[in-house]
Amino acid sequence: MSAEHEIVTAADLPAPIGYAHAVVAAAGRTVYLGGQTAQAPDGTIFGASIVEQFDLAARNLVAALHAAGGQPDDLVSLQIFVTDLAAYRASMSELGSVWRTHFGRRYPAMAVLGVAGLFDPNALVELVGIAVIT
Repeated sequence: MSAEHEIVTAADLPAPIGYAHAVVAAAGRTVYLGGQTAQAPDGTIFGASIVEQFDLAARNLVAALHAAGGQPDDLVSLQIFVTDLAAYRASMSELGSVWRTHFGRRYPAMAVLGVAGLFDPNALVELVGIAVIT
């Protein structure tokens, strides 16, 4: 990454933990990453827990980003769709560790959204991102 995206913290909002209030993207090529679940190479969903599925979904998102010529620091926005918000909240510590494995310690602008279901009924989590490759 030749230019860094600027993480913005709004003084009038609570301090962000695990996300950024806003990200000002550096000039570059925008990549819209399609939703990634815990889909294994054979097309099946792998993992019984939200943590296991988040791990593979994150790996898949990073693979798509690499294929487009980017890396995790290029992410400026990420939406996390989960079918069980309570399970997501209960797993925050483990999810933080998985996050750092795939994305490091940098957080884009993010939202976690509870949904009734995902396209594959076995999926518990889906990640949709936007990256700007500088």
